Amino acid sequence: MTRAAVTTGHLTAALELPPGLATGPAVTAADQLPGGWHLAPAPLLAELRDGPVLTVSDTGPEPAVRVDGQSVHLTLPHRAARTSTLAYVTYTALERARQQRQMLTLHANAAVTPSGQGILLLGNKGAGKTSVGLALGERGWTHAGDDLTVLAEAGPNLLVLPGKPTAAIRPADPGLWQAPKPLVALAPFLRTPVPLAGIIRLTVHPAAPHPLITDATPFSTNEQLRLHEALARYISGLPTPLTGPAGAPYGPVWPLDAPSLARWRTHLIGRLEQHPYSYLYAPDPQTAADLITTRYP
Repeated sequence: MTRAAVTTGHLTAALELPPGLATGPAVTAADQLPGGWHLAPAPLLAELRDGPVLTVSDTGPEPAVRVDGQSVHLTLPHRAARTSTLAYVTYTALERARQQRQMLTLHANAAVTPSGQGILLLGNKGAGKTSVGLALGERGWTHAGDDLTVLAEAGPNLLVLPGKPTAAIRPADPGLWQAPKPLVALAPFLRTPVPLAGIIRLTVHPAAPHPLITDATPFSTNEQLRLHEALARYISGLPTPLTGPAGAPYGPVWPLDAPSLARWRTHLIGRLEQHPYSYLYAPDPQTAADLITTRYP
C-alpha cells in the first residue's frame, strides 16, 4: 500500500492506496466537494497517528465497506478506483470521522449575510436553493455552499463551514433546457466558519399564491423526520457514485453509522430548533431573496 494524507470536508486522514493508483482523476473533483480534495505531503502522516485511517483496495467486483475502530476499509471495482469516484467515495467514507468530531455534511445551500451570519437554505431537489442563493449573492451576500454544506457544533455555537464552492446553473435561454448545466465558481465565497443565525426551508414555485415566510418551530413530526433524514444522509453513503462515470451510479447503505452518532444528530436537531427556523413560499427566486433579506438584513 502507498500511504498519503488526504484533506477533504474539513478533515485530514491517513489514506492507504494500492501501489501505482493514479489520483489525478480524483483531484479533478476537488471543486465539487466541501473543503476540496487534496493529497498532503507525507510528513503530515506523523501528525495523524491517532486520527482516522482510510484504506482503499481495488480488487473486488463489487464495492464493499468495513469499519474497524478509527479505520474504514473500502473495496472498489478496479475501474472505479481510477476515476473521480475515488474523491467522492473518500469524502463519504470519512463522514463517520467527521460526525465523531461534531461536523456533518448537509444537503443544503448556505449563504452569509453582509453582517457575517450564516443562513442555511433547505429544500427538496428543485425547491429553488441554488437560484435563491444566487439571488442573495446579487444582494451582497457571500456564498457558503451549493447543495453541500458542512455544519459544526463548537461548544455553545453552531457554525457554518465552507461547503461546495461551485454550482450547476441552468442556461437562461429556455431553448437550452435540456442542455447540460455548466458548472460555475461561486464568488465571493466563504473562507472561514461563521455562526449560524437561522434556517429556512424553501418552496419556490410559480404556483405559490403569494410570498410568505412563517415560523416553523416548534417542529412538527414531519419536520423532525425530514431533519433526521437530512442529517444522516451522507453517513449512509446514498449520494456517492461508486461505478464511475461510465455506469449508472448507485450507493449501498454503508455500515458507517453508530448509535452514539445518531444520538448526537438528535441532539443537533434540538439545537436547530433553538434557532430561528422558517418556511418560505415564493413564486420566484428574486421574491424569495427579498423576503430573506428583510428577515436577515
